[in-house]
Order: sequence, then structure tokens, then C-alpha cells
Amino acid sequence: MLTRTLSTWFAAWMALLTVAFYLWPGQHMLWWGAIGLSSTIGVVVGVAVHRPRRRWPWYLLAAALFTFGSGDFVYNLLTDVFGMTNPFPSVNDVLYLAMYPLVAGGLLGFIRSRTGRNDRDSLLDAATLTIGIALLAWIFLIDPYVRSTELTLVQKLVSIAYPLGDVLTLAVFARLITGGGRRSPSIVILGTGTAGLLVADVVYGLIQLNGDWHVGGPTDLGWVLCYSAWAAAALHPSMVELTEPARSRPGEVGVRRIALLGAASLIAPGVLLVEASLGTVRDAAVIAVMSGLMFVLVLTRLAGVMGNHRQSMARERELREATTTLVSAADTAETLAAVRHTVDRLLPEGVVHTVALVRAERVDEPGLVRVSGLDPDVRELLRGYSSALRHPMGIEGMLYVGAPTEALQSLQTVFEVLASQAAMALERMTLTAEVNRRSSEAYFRTLIHNTSDVILIVDEHDLIQYCSPSAGTVFGDERLAGYELWEFVAADERARLAELLAQVRGGVHAHNQMDLRAERVDGAGLMVEVDCRDLRDDQTVGGLVLTVRDVTERRQLEEQLIRQAFHDSLTGLANRVLFQDRVEQSVARSKRDESLVGVLFIDLDDFKIVNDTLGHAVGDALLIAVGERITGALRDTDTVARLGGDEFAALIETDSMSDLELAAERIVLALAEPFEIAGQDVNGISSVGLSTTVDASSAEELMRQADLALYVAKGAGKGQWRRYQSDLHTAVLERLELRAALDQAVKEQQFVLQYQPIVDLETGSPLGFEALVRWNHPTRGMIAPGHFIEVAEESGLIVPMGRMVLQQALNTVGRWQRSSAPGALRYISVNVSVRQFRTPGFVEEVRQLLRASGVEPGTLLLEITESLLLRNDEQVKADFDALRAMGVRLAIDDFGTGYSSLSYLQHMPIDVLKIDKSFIDDMLESKQQRAVVTAIVTLAQTLDLAVVAEGVEESAQALALRDMGCPYGQGYLFAKPLSERDAFAMIPKAAPFAAMA
Repeated sequence: MLTRTLSTWFAAWMALLTVAFYLWPGQHMLWWGAIGLSSTIGVVVGVAVHRPRRRWPWYLLAAALFTFGSGDFVYNLLTDVFGMTNPFPSVNDVLYLAMYPLVAGGLLGFIRSRTGRNDRDSLLDAATLTIGIALLAWIFLIDPYVRSTELTLVQKLVSIAYPLGDVLTLAVFARLITGGGRRSPSIVILGTGTAGLLVADVVYGLIQLNGDWHVGGPTDLGWVLCYSAWAAAALHPSMVELTEPARSRPGEVGVRRIALLGAASLIAPGVLLVEASLGTVRDAAVIAVMSGLMFVLVLTRLAGVMGNHRQSMARERELREATTTLVSAADTAETLAAVRHTVDRLLPEGVVHTVALVRAERVDEPGLVRVSGLDPDVRELLRGYSSALRHPMGIEGMLYVGAPTEALQSLQTVFEVLASQAAMALERMTLTAEVNRRSSEAYFRTLIHNTSDVILIVDEHDLIQYCSPSAGTVFGDERLAGYELWEFVAADERARLAELLAQVRGGVHAHNQMDLRAERVDGAGLMVEVDCRDLRDDQTVGGLVLTVRDVTERRQLEEQLIRQAFHDSLTGLANRVLFQDRVEQSVARSKRDESLVGVLFIDLDDFKIVNDTLGHAVGDALLIAVGERITGALRDTDTVARLGGDEFAALIETDSMSDLELAAERIVLALAEPFEIAGQDVNGISSVGLSTTVDASSAEELMRQADLALYVAKGAGKGQWRRYQSDLHTAVLERLELRAALDQAVKEQQFVLQYQPIVDLETGSPLGFEALVRWNHPTRGMIAPGHFIEVAEESGLIVPMGRMVLQQALNTVGRWQRSSAPGALRYISVNVSVRQFRTPGFVEEVRQLLRASGVEPGTLLLEITESLLLRNDEQVKADFDALRAMGVRLAIDDFGTGYSSLSYLQHMPIDVLKIDKSFIDDMLESKQQRAVVTAIVTLAQTLDLAVVAEGVEESAQALALRDMGCPYGQGYLFAKPLSERDAFAMIPKAAPFAAMA
């Protein structure tokens, strides 16, 4: 009654202060100070009234509220009394920021009290959620402060500290609510206040970035909600539960948590997609780091799920063994010894604990309890422990286990099952004793009427002589006496049960236990656990006693967990773990009987395009359909798996190599047919790699070779399959070695430049130079670009390599210009790859390199390929315009070999066309080639573009080009690529030569 009155008066008081704050804004300093002080007092009063087990977390929360309110008071004092305008940073910022560690400390106190330190799953879930929110905080709050040019360094640090504090608060609160245990009203109220704080802070940060902040707006309601809710949480009676140990439930993941974690995991790709759609990915590094962290968290979470599953299986085995021991226990001492032995096995090694069975006059609720609240004699037995698990044991009393609280939290669920089994064992002992003492079948039936297990007595002819009333619940009818036992056992299980009965009757085992499938009277199936005892010599029984327990739900849960661990959740196919296990078994089998085993790796060729253009829902539907079509193309005995993403695999055991090749061909043809998904045709063309045990001696080698074959198949084009061959292996390894060596070469800057002159065909004078990269390999010497450029493009190393070439070329030109006559060197040409050009910040990079080298922008000519202009990309056009505005000129390299189009020549700011060498080679012999060159030269003249003919090696070619009107040429006729010194020697030292028109 007192707490309800306090909560009501507090709510009314805070509402009154809030209304006054908005009605009389001129006195907001008074009202706001009263709101902050009232919330602090509310928390302290709540602690004093309810007396939680641990008070310091609540006091930290009260200190946080007081610090927060003090910051508001100082801010109002500076603005209203001293007349400052938005003082930032100031003393009030120190108080505001001090609130966050106090709040985090208080919430961590709740976490430590409830779940201890061992709830790794909840920590991972909270970390995943926090990283997702942290990314949004970076994009919308932190990054704008970092990029701001109007703030000082101290102002930036203070501004960034606020969203970091919010992220810290969110992380700790997420850890609190994901840590298991009952969601008490206090947690809900506390969460409401935390949400109000975070929302208000975010809105405040956005207003500060984009507008003008003023006191008295709707944003203040978020802070009012924080003040009120935190104090209300302390005033609510359920606040004591926040410092009480809660049951640990490892591995439990509800639908809402999965949805929340899924949404958090999609934040990073969502942000990346949004930025990509806007044309500029500004936060790629942050997004990559956050995505990597989430990937690591997901893998760690999956490992935890597998570990929990293994631990559950181990505990299940321990419980089975305990059940066997408890069934054979003859008295209470043996039962208690079995419980102690099982608890010792279930707890981590080295954990000190005590197991005690105490006589009790009353039956208390089972669960995790504080030792200080127990009876004196129990406290004496459990001295040294703060918490204990208890469970009623019927007339025998209460069973207690004392141990460290964290160990008890993880043991609680298993302990309840163990204690229930022990209680049932004691109940059976009591029942047996009463049966022996009374020798009365009627009294025996009365005693066992309340047990959930079915007790059957079977004679020598396997006829049921007696069944307990619980048979009605399990089998659908309690009138089983007189029927044969086999009528209630599945047909394919009868042989196993007959063997069990024979062993018990033969004296092999005094009793035995097994699981089997049974049938209800209505024909429905169920799983039962059967324990059999031989009591034929007992005059009151005179037969075999079968104790039957319905374990259908338990076994279904186990099967579901196993399926989740070994099957893909989207397609229902085997996952990588199960597939690898089956491959290992098949390879081992093939070694024994010399059979043939094949592994096929299948990869969709354009799946990323489907996801990017049609969405992930269509992509998921396509993956399901692909899995079904692959399965349909193979035999029922073959194993089909989804390894992850758009990667599938198949395991085939056969006697013929042709069967494996036909299977690969069938899959390629089956997936070549379009899929109809969501009313539209979707392409599922795939590449397939095949490996067999002919070339592999282990499962790991077999799968690696299939991956290599798939790599070769994808390189050969779409919709093809390839079988692994040793020479392919060698070629792939060489390519991988080249890629690794190229990566090292980029790091060690093993590249040098050579320079080939471009001359005026009329005078033969050098017009400029094209910078050509060469790899100065430490052992193989100088390597031409044709041997490594493709690998550099494929691996992305072309970007740092291109940056190095551009920097080195500009530095060289800078030295030449300083060492020659003014204006003597007018032109240096540098090739730029498509990937390098599309790298964010490329234009600014060119600007910085020009500035650092001292080279005039007009001296630089960037050569690009036609593939960069295939799409009407506004960003490319904008970058071209920016380079031209800077003074840099642009050339189309290898013109005529790509998808040439007049449109980009008209709309793109191009200066130079370079005719590819392939046209020049046959120009003298082929009229068609000559006509093509003439057309290109004429086109360039029409569009006022300069033309350079590449690969000029004969004087006749130069003469013909000059007659056509081509002004410039480049090739071995004039000079091969030269070193820096030799190229410098060709530069005119007196009068400058003309610049390219």
C-alpha cells in the first residue's frame, strides 16, 4: 500500500513540475532543478523502502541523476544568470558526461547481481545490437562532428563524447535485458527511461548539427521521461529483483531477439547500400570494420550455440546415467550419493559445492534462493555460500545444493530435472516399500495413481497383467490389462524390446533401460523410455515390471536442435558441417571398398546482381529453388548441401566416372533454365567444379580440389563445369603465388617506370612521354605488365599500384622540369585503370600529387579505357569535369577495341584519342584497316580531338599516318621504352616543343 501511494504521489508531482516547466518558461531553471532533484530523491527513497540485496547499483543510478540534474542547473546558471549564449564546452558538459559512467556502473551492478560474468551469449547479442546502433551513431552524429571545420578540437571531442556515452548506455542496458531472467516491471520502466534519454540525446545532437537549440522544446520531454522513469523503477516493488540472481538459460533465442539481431546485422549493409545509391561511399572503412566485427560476433555466437549443444548433450548423458543409477538405488543414501556424483560431474571442475538433503515440515518453492533467508540449520550446512538451489523431495524433505552463484545459475535447469528424477526414485522406493509391507494390489494402485510414469506388469507370455492409471494419459486408455505388450509397440521396434526382455529374464541385467517408439490406442505414435526390472520372484508382483515414460517432446526437441546444428535454415539442405562429415565418411568407405566418390561445388554466377537489383527476398527464394533443382537433378542417395551464400555442394558415390560427369552436366543444364520467382524470370546460371577420389586421398583434399575446379570453371565463362586436373592445380597455385608476390611487390615498391616518347610525325620531335610500369622482380628480373596487370585488376592491387605509378611519374616530371629549359617538357601520359578511377577520392588524390610534385596540371594526361564510359555515370562525368577544371587532360586509350560510341565522345570532356596498335599493324596490307584508321582520324578532327597512333614500327606506317592527317605517333620506330635518364636526354634543352593540340 505504501509503495503504491509513493508511486502515485511521485507520478503526480513529476507531472505537475513538467506542466509548470512548459507553462512558465521564464522560471524553467527552478522547475528543471526540481525535476532533477525529485528523481534523485525518488531513487534514494525507493532503496530505503524496498531494501534490495545490493544497494550500490541504485545509489550509482541516483548519483547519475544528481549529476545530470547538476549539469542542467549549471547550464541554466551560465545562460540565465551570467548571460552566456550556448556555453560549449563548459563545466556543465563535465557533469553531463560524468553521468554516463555512473549509469553504466549502476546497470553493470544489476547485470553482475543477476547473471554474473559467464553469460557470454547475452554479451554477444548485446554487442551485436550495440555495434549496429554505434554505426548509426557514427554516420549521423559522430562523423559530422569529426568532419566539421567550425569546431575546435576540444569541442569535437566533447561533442563526440555524448553519442559515445549514449552508445555505452545502450550497450550496458542491452546486456541487461538480454541476460535472461524474468522481465520485471522495474526493468521495463528503467528501459523506458533509458529510451527517453537516448532519443532526447539523439534529437539534441541532430538539432545542434542542423539547427538552433533552445530550452523548452519537445525534446526536453525525453529527459523528463528519463528522470521520472528511473525514479519510478526504484519506487516499484519489483526493483529488488534487479539485484537477485536470475536463472541462466544459455542458447535460448526467441523470435523477437532473432528479429532484433537480424535488423542490427543489416544496418551496416543497409547504410552501405544507401551510400552507394547516393553515389558516394564515405564511410566504407567504418562500415567494413563494423561488418567485420558483426561477422566475428556471429561466428562466435554460432560457436557458442554449438558449445551449448555439446554441453546439453553431455548433461543429457549425465542425466541418463543418473537415471540408471537412481532406478537401481535401494535407499535414500544411495539416491543422495547418485545426486552428489551427478552434481559433481555437471559442475565445472574445481568448483567447491555442497549437496544436502534436509528434513522439512513445509514444502518451499523450488529454485535459486539466498542462504541468508533459510532456516538456521540449513544455513549452517551451507555456510560459506551466498546462494543455493533447492527442490522438494516429497516426504524426504528438501534437497539443497550450495555453490558459487554463477555456477548455480547455469546448473539450475539441469538440477531441477535431476532432483525430479531423484524425487521420483525416492517415490518409487516408498512405493515398493509400501507394496512389500501391505502386500495389497489395491493399495499399490492408489500409491502410483499420481505418478506420470506408466507402470506395467508383464507375465512370461508378454501379456499385460497390470497397468497404472497414468496409461490413460500416455496410451489413451488405462484398460491395457489382458492385451499383449506388442500391440502398443511399433512393429520395427519389437525385436529390440524382445531382446531387452530376454536379457532381463536371463539374468544378464537385473534391470535395463532403452528408448523405443510406441503406439497409442488411437494409432498415434510416441517416443517412450522403458525401464525393465525382473520381479518374478516377488510374490506380490510375479512378473517383469516395466516403467514407461513419455519422452516424445524431449526427443523432438533434441532432434530439432540437431537439425538446426547440421542443416541450413533457409533451404533445409545439409550445411557445411554435416556435408564435411559425410564426405569424410564416404572417403573412408571408398578406401575400404575402392569405390568412387565425387564432390561437386556449385556457385551461382550472377547472384550478387539478383540481390542488388531484385532484393534479398527474391535472392532467398532463388536459393531455395536452386537447392530444389539440384536435388531433383541427383539421386535420392546423393547428399546436397548449401555451404553458405550462393555456394552449394553435392556428394555422389558411384562406380563410374561418367556418372559423375553426367551429374555435373545435368546440374549445369538444370540451372541454365530461368527460374520464375515473384512473377518474373530470374537467372540461375551456375559454374560447377568436380573432384574425385581418383586424385584425392582425404576429404579435405577432395573438397579443396573441387574448389580449385570451380575456380577454373568460373574463369572459363558462365554456365560451365570443369573436373579437377593436376595441371589446373599447378596453374591456379602459380596464379595465387603471383598474386601473393604481387602483394609483396606493392608493399616493397618493386615497380619502376620506363618512358616511351610520343613524337610529332611531321618533325619527328618528341612531344611527350607515356609512363609505362615494369615489375623489377627480385629473382625473375624485369617483368612486363602483360604478366601481372590482370592479376592486379582481379585482386584490387591495381589501385595502390596505380597510385604509386602516378606519384612516381609526377615526381620524375617535376625533376625534369626543374632541370631543363622552361616549357621544354609539356606532356606526361599516365594510364589509369577503371577500378582506380572509380575509387572514392581519386580526383582529390590527383590534386594532392600534382601539388606535392610541383607539376603544372596541364602537363598531365590521364589515359583511360572505353569500359569506364559504358554506363551513363553522372559521377564519372562529374570527376571528368573536375579534372578538366583543374587543367588535367584526358585521353581514350586503345580506341576502337572496346564498345566505341559517339555519344561519350560528344558529351565527355575528352582531349585525345589513341588508336590501338592492332589497327596500325595491318594498315598497309588491309584496305579495311586503313579505312578504319582514316575514319578514326577524320572523326577526331571533326570533334577537335588530338590523335596518337600507337605501335608505329615502320617508316611506311608513319608516312601513311601523316598523309591521313594523324599528327602524332608512338612506337618502336621512334624509341623503345626508356629509363628515366635516357628519356630525359631526349627532351629539347633549348626551345620548348609544341604542346599537343
